[in-house]
Amino acid sequence: MTQEELVPPFAVIPGSQVHRILTGHEQHTIDLVEAAYRVHGEGDTVNPPSYFLRFPDRPTARIIALPASLGGETRVDGLKWISSFPENVAAGIPRASAVLILNDHDTGYPLACLESSIISAARTAASAALGADWLSRGRTRPRRVGFIGTGFIARHIHTYLAGAGWTFDEVGVHDLNAEYAGGFSAYLEGAGESGRITVHDSAEELIRSSDLVVFATVAAAPHVHEPAWFAHNPVVLNISLRDLAPEILLASANVVDDIEHCLKADTSPHLTEQLTGSREFIDGTLAEVMAGKVEIPTDRPVVFSPFGLGVLDLAVGKSVYDEVLGRGELGVIDGFFHEVDRYGRAAATSSRV
Repeated sequence: MTQEELVPPFAVIPGSQVHRILTGHEQHTIDLVEAAYRVHGEGDTVNPPSYFLRFPDRPTARIIALPASLGGETRVDGLKWISSFPENVAAGIPRASAVLILNDHDTGYPLACLESSIISAARTAASAALGADWLSRGRTRPRRVGFIGTGFIARHIHTYLAGAGWTFDEVGVHDLNAEYAGGFSAYLEGAGESGRITVHDSAEELIRSSDLVVFATVAAAPHVHEPAWFAHNPVVLNISLRDLAPEILLASANVVDDIEHCLKADTSPHLTEQLTGSREFIDGTLAEVMAGKVEIPTDRPVVFSPFGLGVLDLAVGKSVYDEVLGRGELGVIDGFFHEVDRYGRAAATSSRV
């Protein structure tokens, strides 16, 4: 095999292709995420801590690097590089933007660069839908869902819940910005939501009237402090991670995606650990729930706090790559790797022509 044959071609997969591959296949993406969680739970992954690039002159902004390696049947390495610039929203553009680099398992050469804001939202929403499913087993299936925060991620979570077969009698909406709440309500109507849509004036009102509560905000610190609001024992998807005060978590059953990852960066679980000096409030991981190692009580609220694992992005991104490749639509960048011979023989020959 020649050096050229050993080195995989490098491709760029734009958001239009990613969107086309993922749209309408929500259950497939949920299955990919479930499989990745199981592989991670079995220890066949490498998922080091995320690196946060912060800026003294832009304190609300950050760019995060999520390196990871996924084993199992997928066998791919890579890196998600995702920015969060909340000030973008005021300018009418999305808060987050991202790329995903996939690396060949055998050679380490990059295979592709994919637009990844859609992949990131899809894996986040798939994780939320998966958590809602597993954590509501053994209790009455939620019929009333409430969304606190009404942006891109909330929209994807609703799409993935619907794609997984969830239906609701009532859908609650709350956002500090009335315009955003109205826009999300209009989206729900346009998406064919059959449940009664209600815009709530307060988080308390929404929480008390919801069996499934979705937090998808950009809150930097807890703003929900009252355990009494959760006395009806809802399932809580703590997707934005920083909305809930420690007293809420201490009164709840708590499930995370990865304990070491989630208990850092001032997330609600991290603040709870700092307050108590213990991790005993964590019941286990979602992988442990799926494996039957952790049983979720029904007499308390249950809070799912997924920090977001890079292996999930790899699972979804590699599936997109494989599908685009299989369709013969891969946009290969010819000559991206200029020298693929260790000693530069091909390049030297080319320069003499």
